Amino acid sequence: MSETTYAQTDAEGAGALAARAAALDAADPLAAVRDRFVLDDVVYLDGNSLGALPAAVPGRLDDVVRRQWGELRIRSWEESGWWTAPERIGDRIAPLVGAAPGQIVVGDSTSVNVFKAVVGAVRLAGEGRDEILVDATTFPTDGYIAESAARMTGCAVRPVAPADVPAALGPRTAAVLLNHVDYRTGRLHDLPSLTAAAHGAGAVAVWDLCHSAGALPVGLDEHGVDLAVGCTYKFLNGGPGSPAYLYVRSDLQERFDSPLPGWTSHAEPFGMRPAYEPAAGAVRGRVGTPDILSMLALEAALEVWDGVRIEEVRAKSLALTDFFLECVAAYVPGDRVVPVTPAAHAERGSQVALRCPDAGDVMKRLIARGVVGDFREPDVLRFGFTPLYVGFADAERAAGVLAQVL
Repeated sequence: MSETTYAQTDAEGAGALAARAAALDAADPLAAVRDRFVLDDVVYLDGNSLGALPAAVPGRLDDVVRRQWGELRIRSWEESGWWTAPERIGDRIAPLVGAAPGQIVVGDSTSVNVFKAVVGAVRLAGEGRDEILVDATTFPTDGYIAESAARMTGCAVRPVAPADVPAALGPRTAAVLLNHVDYRTGRLHDLPSLTAAAHGAGAVAVWDLCHSAGALPVGLDEHGVDLAVGCTYKFLNGGPGSPAYLYVRSDLQERFDSPLPGWTSHAEPFGMRPAYEPAAGAVRGRVGTPDILSMLALEAALEVWDGVRIEEVRAKSLALTDFFLECVAAYVPGDRVVPVTPAAHAERGSQVALRCPDAGDVMKRLIARGVVGDFREPDVLRFGFTPLYVGFADAERAAGVLAQVL
């Protein structure tokens, strides 16, 4: 086949995929949600690191700063609802992770909440259990925190691949800390079966939802998860450094013993009593004064979810990542990239990871051409698909620019 014929075939294929992208976008039931964000002509595929800015946030923050803080000042703790924000915003997040109200409290960082959850899990497990199983592929901080929690509780930490957890569980296992979605590869782990396996061994299941909340159904209540943590600046679009959250299943709340008791989690926070008495419910997951500015920015950001069902988001996520992989296969020459994200829908989160030589340099060139993803050592290109604002034309364009760069 001549070079001219190759070029014609490539152009025809690209045209067909572009036409399909346009048709898919036209039929997308979530297409109008894109208007709820501040966007430009960049293809933004890094929402799994930092979500785009919801359009309601700047105005809300202006009111918080100028009126609530500037005029009402201390009165805003009551009159503007500052004091109850951690639980109120937790209840906004709850439907997105399959939780009933009253089980999620917002505040602190993901790392701090992982520490609370792991130590709390060991204490829930009771005497005679001195081992913590940790996802061997976890984001490094989770491992660091687990090691510290283990030293505090007299436990040993054992890294285990998620698929090997059932075989690794035993009578000494106190807690299991797992990531719902692998941050490098986008692999979705089997939360229902791994939670059931932990319970079958008498252990407490702790899940990190950073790369799944807001991208796919989690089903915390349905699957009996004990404790869970997550950030809010990825698929929940809460903004850089927005506060994380802690889920404590309702029937465990009265036994949950946080290693970080603070005045705001006291049963009488303004009693200033020397002895600590934990508040009832999820409130006992609080520690200190809530970070109001970032918390209320998050509350405004969560309004983009009004009228949106997480099942719709999941369906579009899978369709987007399928289509992107199809476009990459059609456009990118030879074996220049190798997908490491599972092809099976049941094993895929909302990102596509491609192994590529010189991935760091390739990503810099992609960003220079208006396609923003990110790079993970040693050779992984990561593309996060946030269905609320990413469309099929974005996916097709990203694959085309990747082909040009390579």
